[in-house]
Formats: sequence, structure tokens, C-alpha cells
Amino acid sequence: MAEIRIKRIYEEASPEDGLRVLVDRLWPRGVKKDRIDQWAKDLAPSTELREEFHGHDFEFDEFRARYLVELEDRQDEMKKLLAETDGPLTLLFGLKNEKQNNATVLAEALNDLQG
Repeated sequence: MAEIRIKRIYEEASPEDGLRVLVDRLWPRGVKKDRIDQWAKDLAPSTELREEFHGHDFEFDEFRARYLVELEDRQDEMKKLLAETDGPLTLLFGLKNEKQNNATVLAEALNDLQG
């Protein structure tokens, strides 16, 4: 079972991060590709959902609920990501809000998938 962590892409990498996976649909400004191991943009929220959330059309609870519905159709990609690591898995995101972002929701879904 992978230990799933979340971290802003702008924070320094550390050996404890394990597999570092960017889970945003857009590449963050000023970030070099050597800061990540993988880019799982297929697991990021849809463009529509991301734009609505960033436009403040609804609250985080609604974003979370809608994103979890989207992730139901991405079970295979989630299982593949979990299978690719035998240690920690760090989900990287670009938002400033470290508590209300897509990586926290994806981490929840991955932990549920692991049982």
C-alpha cells in the first residue's frame, strides 16, 4: 500500500517524496520538468470543472463531489499509478491553497481505492 502525500510543486523535493507526480492539467509557471517523475494530467479535473472552480462559481465541497464523480471513470489510470510505486507517492499541485485543491481529493480517492 502506497503512502500518499500531497505537496505544492514549488516546494523543494526531498528523498521522502518517493514518486513525484504532477496532477494538474496545466503545467505550472516557472517549473522545470526535472522536478517531477510523471505528469498525470489525465487524473486532473476536467478543464470545465477546473475553470468553474477557479472562477469561484462554486464552493470546494461541490468541486470535491464533482471531481470524485469524474474520478469514478478513471479507476484504471488510478490503479496504474498506484502499481507504479512501491514506496511513497507524492501528488504535486500548483494552487496556493494546500487544503482545498484537486490533489487532496485525488489522494482521498487513491486511498479509498487501496482499501
